[in-house]
Order: sequence, then structure tokens, then C-alpha cells
Amino acid sequence: MATDLAGKWILESSENFDEYMKAVGVGMVMRKMANAATPTQEIKIEDGTWSIKTSTTFKTTDIQFKIDEEFDETTGDGRKVKTTCKIDGNALVQDQKGSPDSILSREVKDDKMHMILKVNDITCTRIYKRHA
Repeated sequence: MATDLAGKWILESSENFDEYMKAVGVGMVMRKMANAATPTQEIKIEDGTWSIKTSTTFKTTDIQFKIDEEFDETTGDGRKVKTTCKIDGNALVQDQKGSPDSILSREVKDDKMHMILKVNDITCTRIYKRHA
């Protein structure tokens, strides 16, 4: 279930992240810093409100939302997007409408969080392990 996402996660592996960042328009300096970072994500669900706090040594973002309700989001790279999150099976799907549109999906498989980031024809996979 998507509620399995609740908890603290730390990045274990990443595939195609630089290509994803290029596709959404992230500049070279910020891409270098982001590729070097090991983010943690803390996901909480309280009274129907979700929060996802993503922290690295150089930046922290925090979003709060209710399922199926659109909200304004400023992404980690500074893009302003309209976001709607929904539950699709066991996954939490974050649909970002902006320039360009992108979709972020999180799902727990084998006690690891699989985060799939998609923009245009680029797919990035980031695997997180539970963090004590």
C-alpha cells in the first residue's frame, strides 16, 4: 500500500538522474551538486495530509498535500509547477504540470522505495532504503 511509504528513506542508487535533470532544464552547476548529494526523504501521513521533506546538504524541500487536490509546488531546482498527487495501486504518483510536465512515482518493493521520475521520453530510477 502507498501508506508503506511513511518513514525516513536515504538514497541508495540512482540511474539516469543527470539526463532527467537536463530534460527539466537544470543547469550544469546545480546538476553536479545534485548528482553528488545523497538525499533523505521523510514521508508523513497525518489526518489525510501527506508531507514529503527531501533533504540534502545544500537544499531542503518540503511539500504538503491531500490526495487528488492540486497545489502549487516549487521543485528542488526552482521550477513552479501545479501538482496533483494520487494513489495508483500501491504507488503515490506526483503529477507535475509545468514546463515541461513530469511525473514522479514512489512505491515500496522489497522494503525499498522505488522512485521513478519521468519527463518526455526520459525515465530516471532512484532507489531508497529505510533510514533509522
